[in-house]
Amino acid sequence: MNIRRAVRVWQRNYTVYTKLYLSSILLNFVEPILYLVALGLGLGAFVKEVNGKPYINFIAPGIIASSSMFAATYECTYGTFIRMTFQKTFDAILSTPVNVDDLIAGELMWGATKSMFYGTIIIIAIAFFNLIESPLIILVIPVLFLSGLIFAEISMICAAIVPGLDSFNYFYTLFMTPMFLFSGIFFPLDSLPSIIKHIAFFTPLFHLTNVCRAFASGQPLNTAWSIIWMCIVVILLIPVSFQLMRKRIMR
Repeated sequence: MNIRRAVRVWQRNYTVYTKLYLSSILLNFVEPILYLVALGLGLGAFVKEVNGKPYINFIAPGIIASSSMFAATYECTYGTFIRMTFQKTFDAILSTPVNVDDLIAGELMWGATKSMFYGTIIIIAIAFFNLIESPLIILVIPVLFLSGLIFAEISMICAAIVPGLDSFNYFYTLFMTPMFLFSGIFFPLDSLPSIIKHIAFFTPLFHLTNVCRAFASGQPLNTAWSIIWMCIVVILLIPVSFQLMRKRIMR
C-alpha cells in the first residue's frame, strides 16, 4: 500500500463531498439535535438527574459518539457499496496507478474523517447550548478519528459481503440499532442484566460514549482502557476488512 495514493483516494472523496456538503451537514446535524431536544428536554422533564447530572447533560456526550458512528457507517456501507457497484467509481480509480489496497485505505480514511468531522460539529452544537462541563472535550476529536476507523472497518466488511443494498437493513436493524440503544448513551447500563453489560463492553460505541462523557466531564484519566481497547480493535479489523474488500472488488 502506498500512503500517498491512498490520500489521493481520500482527496477524491473529499472533493465530491464539498459539492454536496451543505445538504449533508444539515441532515446529519438535525437528527442528533432532535434526539437531544426530544429526550433531553422531553424525557428530562421526568428524569431529573442521572449519576448526579441533569439528564440532558448526561446524554449530550453520547450524542457526539452516536453522530460520529453513524457518519462513518453510512459512508462506508451505502457510500462505498454504491461507488463500488453502481457508479463504477472503483473501476475508474483502479485504471490509474492506484491499486486495490490504496483504494481500500483511502476509503477507510475518508470514513474516519467524516466520523471525526460530524462528531466535531455536534461538540460545537452542544457547547453552544452550554452542555459541556470541561474544555477538555476538544481532546476527544482525535479519538473520534480512531473510533471512526473501527466503524469504517466494520461497515466495509459488511459492504464486502452483502449481495445488495437491501441487505444493509439487516446490518442496521440487528447490529447498529441494538448497539445505539445499549451503549450507555440514554441510560446507565448498571440496571441491566449482567449479560447485556458484558455484550455492550465488546461494542465500540460503548467505549466511545465513555470517552466522550469522561472528557466532557473533565475526567480523561478514566478513559485509558477504552482508548487502548479501540486501538487494539482497529489493528485486529484492518486485515479482515482489507481481505474481504479485495475479494469483493476483484471478483
